[in-house]
Amino acid sequence: MAAAAAADEAWYRETVPRVMELVSARLRQRDACALLAVSPWCHRALIANPNLWEILDLREMKKAGDRLISALSLERYRRLKVINLEFSQDIDDIHFFRLKEMGYISLQELEFLNLNACQKISDKGIEAITSLCPNLQALSIYWIVGLSDLTIRHIVKNCKHIMDLNLSGCKNISDKGMQLVADNYQGLKKLNITRCIKLTDDGLQEVLQKCSSLESLNFYAVSSFTNKAYEKIGSLANLTFLDLCGAQNLTDDGLVCISRCIGLTYLNLTWCVRVTDAGVVAIAQGCRSLQFLSLFGIVGVTDVCLEALSKSCSCSLTTLDVNGCIGIKKRSRDDLIQLFPFLRCFKVHS
Repeated sequence: MAAAAAADEAWYRETVPRVMELVSARLRQRDACALLAVSPWCHRALIANPNLWEILDLREMKKAGDRLISALSLERYRRLKVINLEFSQDIDDIHFFRLKEMGYISLQELEFLNLNACQKISDKGIEAITSLCPNLQALSIYWIVGLSDLTIRHIVKNCKHIMDLNLSGCKNISDKGMQLVADNYQGLKKLNITRCIKLTDDGLQEVLQKCSSLESLNFYAVSSFTNKAYEKIGSLANLTFLDLCGAQNLTDDGLVCISRCIGLTYLNLTWCVRVTDAGVVAIAQGCRSLQFLSLFGIVGVTDVCLEALSKSCSCSLTTLDVNGCIGIKKRSRDDLIQLFPFLRCFKVHS
């Protein structure tokens, strides 16, 4: 009996921690939290793995605000790098105020904060939470429609190291907010201003002129910009991702300038209705590493642009959407495969 007990003790003490170390790297955090209650040995083994507690995932959870406060009160979450509250319920400014009032809560190592669609958060809530994470590098506040330029002011004041900023759906952000971004984040790598409908050429130009390190730009469904701003995109030497879906004022002249972004791999021109062959040919000649291209709904392009693309991008393009391009006659799957043998996706929009 004593020998069996000793063997069990050794198994729990030596084998369980090794197994947990191997398994925990593949576990979702929610599963890891469930395993904490299995046994004291599992609990100790999992708690001893600091990498497991660098992420706090409360995505789509109810009572997320209370869960956030409870989690941040635990020692194991003191070195968090990621907090995900995307589509979480029952979280508002009050929870962020409480975190700030608690004093001992520190998010000094937090790098990414995802607040997507947390609709009850206001400018004041953004001020409170960003004041706790001064080393934040990526912030996503998609579709929090009540936020204003005051939110941008709080972000640039509290977080000096932002590289990735998602403002998609923040309809009250104006050129004043873009000016703050341009003045404070000149090392910005990614910017998403999808459906930021109050923005004009003036605000965008400030960003394009001062944030020269940009690698990713998303202007999906922002129809107010003109070539005056689009032409400035051509100065972004590091740009690889560009979404211009719905850019109704973009013309071939704008695309000629954009074609100077020779590292571009992703280009969405869906519903850019003023574009013709001339603009796409310029892209084909300049952007020879394209992997993704959508021309969906552009009636002004013909087979000429596909022939030009096949000469420069036939080996790189894996996604090409020409649905709705009635000027392109040879647009069947077989026709496209002949021009672009590595195509795997033929439809981006439905």
